[in-house]
Amino acid sequence: MTTPLVVRSDVGGVATLTLNRPDKLNALNPASFIALRVHLEAIAADETVGCVVLTGAGRAFCAGHDLSAIASGEEAPTPDYEPETIDLLEQLQQPTIARINGHCYTGGLELALGCDLLIACESAVLGDTHGQWGLVPIWGMSVRLPERVGVSKAKELMFTSRRIDAPAAAQIGLVDRVVPDAELDEAVTHLAAEIIANSWGTNAIDKRLVAHARANPREAALAHERLAPFGLPDDMDERMSRA
Repeated sequence: MTTPLVVRSDVGGVATLTLNRPDKLNALNPASFIALRVHLEAIAADETVGCVVLTGAGRAFCAGHDLSAIASGEEAPTPDYEPETIDLLEQLQQPTIARINGHCYTGGLELALGCDLLIACESAVLGDTHGQWGLVPIWGMSVRLPERVGVSKAKELMFTSRRIDAPAAAQIGLVDRVVPDAELDEAVTHLAAEIIANSWGTNAIDKRLVAHARANPREAALAHERLAPFGLPDDMDERMSRA
């Protein structure tokens, strides 16, 4: 039996997607993205999922793009398949959490940046190493990294290929929270539980409003929000009746 490259497990409304090439530190090849896309498309249409956790098996979240796949000329089904898959992750209606342990480099960091929230353990190390290998970002680094940490700090990380530990990443806003290694699972589980305890409809609408605001001028975004353009959550009346 072929070992799945991405494993999905669901518990109580939380779907966990685990990159599953631990012997390669979960380095990403075209087949990994094909497997990930299948799960993301299924989750996008799954009303039983209120939160998604993305993580890696073994010692690392993801060491980045598999350099051997680049060298051998492995190709995805379409030229933009990999970045479009990260776009799909970013566009999920469910809140998403990147659970980061070990290495989170380059393509792995681009993948993590497609998530709403990034939680790392203290021993995690993050970085953009495109420059070390003479590569350029095409999966979103030049857009999502400055959105996270600001333009000048993003340039510093990109120009130097510097790896930084999780506490330093938290100081610049690259990750949202750092916890002791032994507490990573508990922290992610607790955060996911807090998320799914609230209206899933509200969470989905909040994500769409924030995305719209980022893509439009401030005044237009404020006016757009006042129109309740995405409607109201289906569970509003039921939740209000508890008051």
